[in-house]
Amino acid sequence: MAKLERKMQQYSLVLTSNRKKGWDLFWTRFKKNWQLHVMMILPVVWIIMFHYIPIYGIQIAFREYSNYYGMWGSEYVGFLKLAKFFGNYKWSSYVVNTLSISLYSLVAGFPTPIILALIIHVNDRKILKKITQNVSYIPHFISTVVMVGILIRIFDQYTGLLASFNRLLGITDRPNLMANVDAFRHIYVWSGIWQGMGWSTILYIASLSAVSEELHEAARIDGANRLKRVWHVDIPAILPVISIQLILRFGHIMSVGYEKVYLMQNSVNLPVSEIISTHVYKRGIQDGDLSYGAAVGLMNTFINTTLVVLVNWITTKLTDGEGGLF
Repeated sequence: MAKLERKMQQYSLVLTSNRKKGWDLFWTRFKKNWQLHVMMILPVVWIIMFHYIPIYGIQIAFREYSNYYGMWGSEYVGFLKLAKFFGNYKWSSYVVNTLSISLYSLVAGFPTPIILALIIHVNDRKILKKITQNVSYIPHFISTVVMVGILIRIFDQYTGLLASFNRLLGITDRPNLMANVDAFRHIYVWSGIWQGMGWSTILYIASLSAVSEELHEAARIDGANRLKRVWHVDIPAILPVISIQLILRFGHIMSVGYEKVYLMQNSVNLPVSEIISTHVYKRGIQDGDLSYGAAVGLMNTFINTTLVVLVNWITTKLTDGEGGLF
């Protein structure tokens, strides 16, 4: 018994010593880089105020929230609001529409900025490279409302750019693509790719610029042409960044933003354009059922978090722990 007590005392002394060393190390680094820590105060406060304190309001997902009774005074109803969502006979179509748009955007939109970044990187003409980058970045700064307005001006059945072009060619058939069920997803996804493709290349271009020129020289000596150097040097160099970005993208599978979809909606394309976020907006904001919107949003967050953990685990296993996010 005495021997066990001595070991416990020794273990306690080691923990205390390590804790003291860690605290001293922190203060040493803090004194050395105190300016950086001061700069971090505002971002940390902002994150706490707008990302952590609002977590307190999640409880309205389990209550029949009323502005009169407030957060704690509202009646606790458990999972009733979530059951109401799954009790809706259209809930499966909302999920299918959300997943179809999200997965379509992922499959078509994820590789596009990588390919564009590689094309810009291999281009030896600096002027052409800068022009390409600047031109591809511009659409990112177009607001969602303006973007949908542009789409309407292009695809309008009577006054759109496409209709005018058809008239010049003598084509009398003028399809209304904005009200076409089959065309909705394509217009939504590819307009989004065009808008965000250039901006998404920034991270990949920065990673490619850090690739050692010695690797390219060694590949040239071995007889590798430019395409082989891209495949065997550039892509492996940015593979960790690609895997992290892919993991993060899976964290938004169920979170298709409602703004663009809602603005593109009409009575004809509603069967394919009504997604979870637009349904929640209509029920939670327009109809005033805040608890319903909070419950469905909490479900989406849980699914997205689960997907991030799952995809990160798979990526870690496939890359021997080198490509995971955590």
